[in-house]
Amino acid sequence: MRGLAKGWAPTFIGYSLQGLCKFGLYEVFKVGYSGLLDEETAFTYRTILYLAASASAEFFADIALSPLEAAKVRIQTMPGFATTLREAWPKMVANEGYGTFYKGLVPLWGRQIPYTMMKFACFEKTVEILYKYVVPKPRDQCSKAEQLVVTFTAGYIAGVFCAIVSHPADTVVSKLNQDETATVGSIMTKLGWAGVWKGLGPRIVMIGTLTGLQWFIYDAVKVWLRMPRPPPPEMPESMRKRLEAEEAAKAK
Repeated sequence: MRGLAKGWAPTFIGYSLQGLCKFGLYEVFKVGYSGLLDEETAFTYRTILYLAASASAEFFADIALSPLEAAKVRIQTMPGFATTLREAWPKMVANEGYGTFYKGLVPLWGRQIPYTMMKFACFEKTVEILYKYVVPKPRDQCSKAEQLVVTFTAGYIAGVFCAIVSHPADTVVSKLNQDETATVGSIMTKLGWAGVWKGLGPRIVMIGTLTGLQWFIYDAVKVWLRMPRPPPPEMPESMRKRLEAEEAAKAK
């Protein structure tokens, strides 16, 4: 427990920067990619838009996270190496150069990009499903508290899938930062396929809860600041009329 507490500073700073980039850039990329398409195409392929926007956001978020993730792992798993971020960074540069901060970047992308793609796309689709099949009234008739409950529920469900998708890469990243001579191949050989899945159960509980809370806080901040909170996407009127006309033509 004491070892985990030692790495609180890089953990807090790193994941704060990552979260800021991830959630902020996701909105930017989602709007930007949607603007490249017409309304009907954007609606039809909205899941692909969610995946592309979240992957793009996480790509940049991990560049911000990687140095702090590397320092955190050294502080927590290498006794005597350092106890603070200020102490760890100079030692890492002196021993291995600045490249050590990004040694785990590619595996970090391998862990975090699929994780975030699942996190955002699954959340968006789960919100749609909950309002369509579970919540007994339209979203605009729900109170803000009821909407936030839906947000947390969808976030928790998304977190469960996130944990499953990202767990093997998370194991590899941790091992890479513990051993400066290790490679992805050597770690996979040593642990085996079963080894990289150890600890999945507790991680599902942890990530599910954290993801639900992240979405809850993100949505609650929007409510508090009175920022736009678009409802789940609905079929464009032009598309609805076209499909109705096609169905009518087939019925004749």
